[in-house]
Amino acid sequence: MESFEPLRNLLDNSSTFYLISVGMDSTYQYVNSLYSKVFEPQHGNLLGKNYAITMHPEDTVVCQAVGAQCFRYPNLVFPAKVRKHDGRGGYIATQWDYRALMDKSGNPSGIFCIGYDITTLVQTTSALEHIEHIQSHVIRKPIANLQGLVELFERAVSREEQLGLMGMIRSSVDELDLVVRSKHSGR
Repeated sequence: MESFEPLRNLLDNSSTFYLISVGMDSTYQYVNSLYSKVFEPQHGNLLGKNYAITMHPEDTVVCQAVGAQCFRYPNLVFPAKVRKHDGRGGYIATQWDYRALMDKSGNPSGIFCIGYDITTLVQTTSALEHIEHIQSHVIRKPIANLQGLVELFERAVSREEQLGLMGMIRSSVDELDLVVRSKHSGR
């Protein structure tokens, strides 16, 4: 546990990073003050409780897989994203680095993890992806219209057909211009 102590001393009172250790019995052996402040109000004292009590049930599989990697390669650090109960029926998105804890004989004695809240990042990324999806469809519609109308215009036989198609082309150009101007002005 020698490699864990300097981190524990450094991050015990961190206001940014969570620091925990979990024993071979899958129970919390240590939680820093931030982790305690955020998760103990809904679960009580975490020491001695199973690590999964704080997380989304689907994410226990992630933790088990990352834990297995830690024991297979004890000198390496492995990342994982885990959702934690927020106490209001939702979840806090967290990013973690896991590493095996080894006893003095070189045998695994547990895992320690350093994590932080990425909820705002996850929510912002999701919102931006949604906006990008909507914008691509909003812009794509008038462009597709223009492409189709140009093809029809090239095949048009009479001046009357061409004038009708020009009116539709003008309408699609105006629609595209409106979309681009509204997106550019931040509306």
